[in-house]
Formats: sequence, C-alpha cells, structure tokens
Amino acid sequence: MKHYQIRLYNSADFDQWNAFISVAKNATFLFNRDFMEYHSDRFQDYSLMVFDEDKLVAVLPANKNENLVYSHQGLTYGGLVLSSKAKLSSVISIFKGVLQFLNENSIEKLILKTIPNFYLDYFSDELEYCLFITQAQLNRRDSLSVIDLTKPYSITKTRKESIRRGKKNNLIIKEELNFELFWNEILIPNLDKKHQVKPVHSVEEIALLQKRFPNNIRHFNVYDKDKIVAGTTVFCTDKVAHPQYVSGNSDKNELGSLDYLYHHLITEVYKDKHFFDFNNSNEEQGTKINEGLLFWKESFGAKTVIQNFYEVQTKNYSLLESVLI
Repeated sequence: MKHYQIRLYNSADFDQWNAFISVAKNATFLFNRDFMEYHSDRFQDYSLMVFDEDKLVAVLPANKNENLVYSHQGLTYGGLVLSSKAKLSSVISIFKGVLQFLNENSIEKLILKTIPNFYLDYFSDELEYCLFITQAQLNRRDSLSVIDLTKPYSITKTRKESIRRGKKNNLIIKEELNFELFWNEILIPNLDKKHQVKPVHSVEEIALLQKRFPNNIRHFNVYDKDKIVAGTTVFCTDKVAHPQYVSGNSDKNELGSLDYLYHHLITEVYKDKHFFDFNNSNEEQGTKINEGLLFWKESFGAKTVIQNFYEVQTKNYSLLESVLI
C-alpha cells in the first residue's frame, strides 16, 4: 500500500490549497479558503493536506472540536477533495493515511457529510467505499429536492396558478447587491419568529462572500410596488443553482411572491444549469420531514436525492490495509 505524507493546513498553504481546489474533481467554491475563512473565528481549523512526495493529491476541509474532527461544520458538504487523476486504490491509501494521522493525534472520530453527486463533474464515490470498509456509521440521511433541468419536469396546476398570481399582481424581481433590506426586513424577523434563530451568515458576512465570489453568489428581491415582499440568496456552481436563503412576508401566498420568484429563477436565470437544488426538508437530524415544505418543492417538479452523514472511528484505519490484494 502506497504511503502518503499528511499534515495540517496552515496559512502559508493558502495559494497552494486554492490552486488545488480549482482543478480537483469533486470541489466547489465552498472549499476555497476565501470562503472557509470568513467564519474562522467560530471553528478551530483542522484541515488536512495529503502529499505524494511534494505533490498535493488531496485535501480535507475540516475543523476540530475536542477529540472529534468534522468535515466541516461550517460547510454544507465536505469529505476528501481529490485530484482529477485519483483512482480508487490511491484513495483507499489516502483515507487510510488520513484516519491514521487523526488517530495518532488523539482524534477519536471523523464526522463527514458527503457532497451530493449531482454537484460533481465526475463520478467520485471512492470515499463511500472507504467508509464502508472502515465500518463507518450512517448517523443521518437528508432528502434533498432537486430538479434535473436537462430533463422534462412538470409544475403542478396549483403552482402554476400561484405563479400567474404573482404576474397578475405586477410583482417586480430585481437582482441586487444590497443584502440589508432582505436580511433586516424579511429574513431575520421570519427566522426569529418561526425558529428563534438567526441566519448562519450575518449581513456583513454574506456581503463579504458575495464580493469574493460574485459569480457564485447572487441575490434577488421581489417587490410589490416599492415594498419588498420576498427574496432569495442563491449559491451557484458550474452545474447547480442552490437557494441558500429564501423567505417572504406574511402575504407571500396571497401575492404568489415566492412561487413567482422561483419560477423566474428556474426558467430564466438558471435555465442553463444542470440542476436546481431546493435543499432538504428534514428536521430532527433527518428523521422527520416537513411535509408541507416537501410538497411545495415537489410541486415544481423536484425529485429526491440523498445526502449521507457518517462518523467513523479513526482506529479503524487498519481495516483498509488488507483491501487491496
């Protein structure tokens, strides 16, 4: 079995890390250090870099909390990020090395949330196989609602009526760079009222990220005359459009504001993407589904895709030693 050199990321690796992310076969802009480090004050970074002699061949975006390492609690998805030339045999050796490194550094478990395959340009299930061999525990499974925009999809009659209502009410959709109006008048009040939480990103943070990634983060507001009534902030990759935040005022059903906005995004703004990702409708660590939210997403023609969450004991690295025969 091939041996790889593994070490912790440090600030001097910034450019090398980002250069690797830009050509990796299973990376998105979320793994760029310019994105990861906006919340560096909230997480103890424990990202790993894997080398074949002096060549970087894999990275693991990660943070540490006591004796656990997560990939990464501040990101929507994670796992091993691999070179486009990575083969299964090499990934087995790399993951063995990663677990052994963590084990030797007193880390008991590695906790992973996988990147959904529809975000990827190439098949990349090597890590799933390694997790099977190392007896990883599947501790959560979310059901994402996704439209495949390359294939026919159908919008229900009820949804079409709501979209027409938005048009009849002369709602105006504007792409804007100012997040404050939506954050302060729609998003923050709604999250506080419904869930007693704040947005993951402050308005200052989302504005900073948009400046760093102007092609990946876009924002749209919906107006009834001069009054903001709904909005969404969309994270997009080469293949996928994913509304990260979406919310409307109390008149959203009467006005048809959210349906009108989503229809515009799906059929106009992001019609050339491969997928439109509504995200999950899960609660309680994936064990419950908000049926009303799921119904709304499926009424646009979305289908179910699974995202898996695992935890693996680092001592199980030895189970990978005898796989290749």
